[in-house]
Amino acid sequence: QAQFVESGGGLVQPGGSLRLSCVIPDSTLRYYAISWFRQAPGKEREGVSCINSRNSNTVYADSVKGRFTVSRENAKNMVYLQMDNLKPEDAAVYYCAANTLRSQCPPKFVINEYDYWGQGTQVTVSS
Repeated sequence: QAQFVESGGGLVQPGGSLRLSCVIPDSTLRYYAISWFRQAPGKEREGVSCINSRNSNTVYADSVKGRFTVSRENAKNMVYLQMDNLKPEDAAVYYCAANTLRSQCPPKFVINEYDYWGQGTQVTVSS
């Protein structure tokens, strides 16, 4: 099964920005909503953001609203997560994922509903 490929992580100071990219491995996944998750050491994986298949609706966790922006370019098989005003608590491994039963973003993030995942990219926020 093909996996998403995330990139763009790295070390950034608090208040800084990063742009994560996610390559959609299979063009059929264009028809599904794509979500970003993150997992910090010792914590559960949590949903961060979602964008529907038509790039017309987005969802954000309360902790990132106003700071993160998700977008996608279906023609390029790409999804992005622009992260601004980063905080130390944003440090985590970030994953993109898809639930192949949904073209719209779910009302809440349920990890077990996602059947396509990437390997993740590390984001470190530290001075």
